[in-house]
Amino acid sequence: MRLVIQGHNLLPEHLASLAQLTGRNDFIPLTGRAYALKQIERNPEIIVWCEQHELDCAFVADEHTLDTIGLVVMDMDSTLISIECIDEIADMQGLKPQVAAITASAMRGEMEFAESLRRRVSLLQGLDESALQRVHDERLQLSPGAETLLRALQTKNIRTMLVSGGFTYFTERLKKRVGLDYAHANELEIANGKITGKVLGGILDAQAKADHLTRVRRELGLNIAQTVAIGDGANDLKMMSAAGIGIAYHAKPVVREQTTYALNHSGLDGVVNLLMAV
Repeated sequence: MRLVIQGHNLLPEHLASLAQLTGRNDFIPLTGRAYALKQIERNPEIIVWCEQHELDCAFVADEHTLDTIGLVVMDMDSTLISIECIDEIADMQGLKPQVAAITASAMRGEMEFAESLRRRVSLLQGLDESALQRVHDERLQLSPGAETLLRALQTKNIRTMLVSGGFTYFTERLKKRVGLDYAHANELEIANGKITGKVLGGILDAQAKADHLTRVRRELGLNIAQTVAIGDGANDLKMMSAAGIGIAYHAKPVVREQTTYALNHSGLDGVVNLLMAV
């Protein structure tokens, strides 16, 4: 396996300390803030040291490279984008604290996602549809490193899919904006220009995310090992379990503990560094 060390705060003195810990000084530069060591055994001391210095580290299996991947599936809110859309919509209604508290509880796995979504959406009843456009135009931003990741995937002809417990209003716009191959989410009911407080059809929950990944993987003729899933909340765990590689991105502890790799300090471009052949 290889060791990948990365982070915005990675400095030469950090590499010097890591050289002492590992007894190695043959670091391979991946980018200005990411380095790799080949043929190394897992060492818990390195993991602890990196956590103390707010750096991401991962012992990556040699076979885990972009060259072996055919499909990358991502969550939307707080993963591909930096906001939770429903929290920002609620802010237009003056209800962000109430909705955000339910969102956080669901992401920690304390509440079933479907129930949490119904509760949150019901609080949006009566809000003008124009609030969705305002959130899109004024608040929605890609997470740091997202464009770098997507360019790398497209260069390798890797298919990309967005599966979100959020809303099609945003996933469809993101799909067109960044050139995703697939996008799936929930659809808000709108009547007479107002949000009704209901979701149309079945709710896209944790199992539905996993099902979409499996269905598309099979359609593309890929095996499980050729898939990557990236997410941040408990609602993403089944999806990540259905993939060959699960990557927790700035995720809740319950998620970090159950995934293949975790990025706590890097941007989404850190995925490229993790899976870069060296």
